Amino acid sequence: MSRVLVLGGARSGKSAHAETLVAGADTVTYLATSPPAADDAEWARRVAAHRARRPAAWTTVETTAPSDLLRRGTVLVDSVTTWVAALMDETGVWADRPGAAERLAGRCDALVNAWTMTPAHVVAVSDEVGLGVVPETPSGRLFRDTLGSVNQRLAGTADEVWFVVAGLPQRLR
Repeated sequence: MSRVLVLGGARSGKSAHAETLVAGADTVTYLATSPPAADDAEWARRVAAHRARRPAAWTTVETTAPSDLLRRGTVLVDSVTTWVAALMDETGVWADRPGAAERLAGRCDALVNAWTMTPAHVVAVSDEVGLGVVPETPSGRLFRDTLGSVNQRLAGTADEVWFVVAGLPQRLR
């Protein structure tokens, strides 16, 4: 069992690096955390490029359920960023529904707990969103703050942490 967190900015090469970290495994479960967007052709092309890069032997599971980390073998999570965005949507945070903040905190706790307790070798990819401009909107700031908190919690219990910049991976721990 080991937990590896790969951080980086958009288009930094973090997913490609994460894929190299699991390349030698006999079996890999790829947790795709972003639901397909039928009305977004550009996003569909990005998802297709990721799929085409994966070996055919890898099993893909599309989910936002942290319990899917609780398996044996090798798991690649791509990405925590889209996972947190989906959790914010599923819990009603974007719509400011009553109790949404508490539901979001509970779902983030479940994600971190699954990460901490997993018997699998897990490599998780996440964006480091705290390096840029402060988001203009309250929802943008909430997303940045939530993802930053989740990243810190995952890194705190990770066996390895990588930061990828311009395709150059740097090991932080």
